Amino acid sequence: MTDFEVKTPDGGTLMAATWGDQRGDPVFLIHGTPGSRLGQLPEERKLTRLGVRVITYDRPGYGQSDRMPGRRVRDAASDVRAIADVLELPTFGVVGRSGGGPHALACAALLPERVSRAAALVSLAPRDAEGLAWYQGMTESNISAYTAGEQGLRRLGPLLAARVHDIREQPRMLIEAMRAELPPADRNVIADAGVRSTLARNFAEALSNGAGGWIDDLLAFLQPWGFDPADITVPVDLWHGEDDVYSPVEHTLWLAGRIPGAHLTLEAKAAHFDAWRILPDILSRVALKPA
Repeated sequence: MTDFEVKTPDGGTLMAATWGDQRGDPVFLIHGTPGSRLGQLPEERKLTRLGVRVITYDRPGYGQSDRMPGRRVRDAASDVRAIADVLELPTFGVVGRSGGGPHALACAALLPERVSRAAALVSLAPRDAEGLAWYQGMTESNISAYTAGEQGLRRLGPLLAARVHDIREQPRMLIEAMRAELPPADRNVIADAGVRSTLARNFAEALSNGAGGWIDDLLAFLQPWGFDPADITVPVDLWHGEDDVYSPVEHTLWLAGRIPGAHLTLEAKAAHFDAWRILPDILSRVALKPA
């Protein structure tokens, strides 16, 4: 891994990192919520064997990146473009997992001349998605956070600040708190000590400077994204485990019906964290230029 800083056009600083084969095909991997550039990705040795160069970064307000209050999902496209310009990447793939999914789709929609292929794994759909019961099937902890966000920053800020205080004291606490509401498939994934260690490191880095990034993510998801998924013209892969309780599968089904030509994969008896398991295959697929 190699860390580096990038200045954005608005004067902010993003912390980014590259992993794997530095001469390989470039793919941005956009982290979940909460998350950081250290988040769930395959071992670097595996990335090197795959011939993939993965670029990650801390979204504004997370980890070592400056906060940008009021940011929208669409703003991820300008951040990714700034990083790609520094790395002199004319084209690249983009993958987003969970809360990173909408941001990856923003890149696909708004950077069609740069993004060769995109994927969104266990993604949310827009809050205003027509015909979608947005909260149906979602776990109570997510519902409480999003409904607080719908009431505004004054309600959401203290809620997440309290959660962050506890997590910063004991990073593994969030993992243990999640366990009670996880379906069997997700419990099987986090039963692995290495997975739990990586999650704890990811959460600790994500929230090292407070709740700002997490707050801004949730508020951004509740607002119009700033683009229409129907306008995406680059190839898009969508994947979802049918037992997901964090981003219910109906969200990806809605996206599949909206994004022209999207390739949809649903997996029975899989859930949210199974996206980690299939990530190497997704990165390899997205790294390939369309025929």
